[in-house]
Amino acid sequence: MMVALQKRREPLSPRTLFLLNIGLIFTGSAIVAIAYNLFLLPNRIASGGVSGFATIIYDVFAILPAITLWSLNIPLFLLGLLLLGGLKYGAKTIIGTLFLPFVVYLTQDWSPATTDPLLGAIFGGIGVGLGLGLVFRAHASTGGTDLAAQIINKYTGASLGACVFVMDGLIVLTSAFVFSLEYALYALISLFITGKTIDLVQTGLGYAKIALVISEKEEQVRSAILYEIDRGVTRLDAQGGYTDKKRPVLMCVVDRHEVTKLKQVVEHVDPAAFVIVTNATEVLGEGFKT
Repeated sequence: MMVALQKRREPLSPRTLFLLNIGLIFTGSAIVAIAYNLFLLPNRIASGGVSGFATIIYDVFAILPAITLWSLNIPLFLLGLLLLGGLKYGAKTIIGTLFLPFVVYLTQDWSPATTDPLLGAIFGGIGVGLGLGLVFRAHASTGGTDLAAQIINKYTGASLGACVFVMDGLIVLTSAFVFSLEYALYALISLFITGKTIDLVQTGLGYAKIALVISEKEEQVRSAILYEIDRGVTRLDAQGGYTDKKRPVLMCVVDRHEVTKLKQVVEHVDPAAFVIVTNATEVLGEGFKT
């Protein structure tokens, strides 16, 4: 299914966009923390990430999850700040890194929403996916294994997806020994639902997205996609069915996390541009999973 994106009357000012992104980071981080305390932690569901590790540590050593989250996230953030891009990298990530454990601490005494592990896995996965999706829309992160994966990716060349998969897999595997195989299977259900919910919040289902852009400022849009998003662009020759005029169509394939930025970049260059975004079921080639 293809979705045509209508132009907005006026693009958001940088200040408004900044405040909106900050609001998304706070809201998303809070949703993740609340879902964790209401659904995942009380049902012993360690569905990957630093929060999953915190669940295991809490069960074995009775250390509060918020303490574990802070003690792991802050060093990872500082390491990422040093190795991955300085202030530009850490400006937004620090909010999620500190605020999420803070909300986990504030809500640690809330009564569980359910004591059924299956319901906990399902609704915990939805809540975490919803929160992370909002954070990702702000081009930010909540730290944890995402940062570790980016560091490993930079210095080993292993794909981000593979790094995250291995780390989450090890945490789920550990939960099978600490809790039981059944709880590890619940964790896998929650992890799957989280991933799908993030997709829905971001751009809908699909690994990657194909964007078709029709603009009178074709050259400026092409340059913006090439150098601001760092994605390749294919120029297609087309002809208007009504006007009979020849005009180029720019085709670009982006990762699902880049769609929001693509729309913002195109709108900034040409608010009158016509953009179509659709799912790419499979993408093979440089920059994408093979």
